[in-house]
Amino acid sequence: MGVDNPLGENIITTSLDALVNWSRKSSVWPMTFGLACCAIEMMATGASHNDLDRFGIIFRASPRQSDCIIIAGTVTKKMLPVIKTVYEQMPEPKWVIAMGACACSGGIFDTYSVVQGIDEALPVDVYIPGCPPRPEALLFGLMKLQDKIMTERNSFGSAIGMGERYIPEAA
Repeated sequence: MGVDNPLGENIITTSLDALVNWSRKSSVWPMTFGLACCAIEMMATGASHNDLDRFGIIFRASPRQSDCIIIAGTVTKKMLPVIKTVYEQMPEPKWVIAMGACACSGGIFDTYSVVQGIDEALPVDVYIPGCPPRPEALLFGLMKLQDKIMTERNSFGSAIGMGERYIPEAA
């Protein structure tokens, strides 16, 4: 009786990291930054056929309510300061998804006015290649971001000022 089940029926034990990471993974609120044709595919991902709401992923229009930014499309040097400002307005922890060949590497636009990959300005967590990538690719990229969020350590401690957040390198 007491030896077989010492904590009772309604007790669950876990680490604080696992609990915080699970809650963050289950409520990713991306800031949509659609710059070109990839934005149409991003909108299709949020539509009823793919239904991101079932993963707890809800598009937000304000950077102060977002913890992820999806850069979808061609980033020009004229637009880069705006993207940086929006990124800086997002609260910690924050993640970046580069969607499409243009956001990942500049795409076919090897010109003076196009940024050759958003990773020149922002730390990218997930790259989604394609021109434009299908909604399923964005859905897969968001699930990879959720996997990455689950591997973080000391995410709660860093939020309250106790140490740094540790993100293991990809295998």
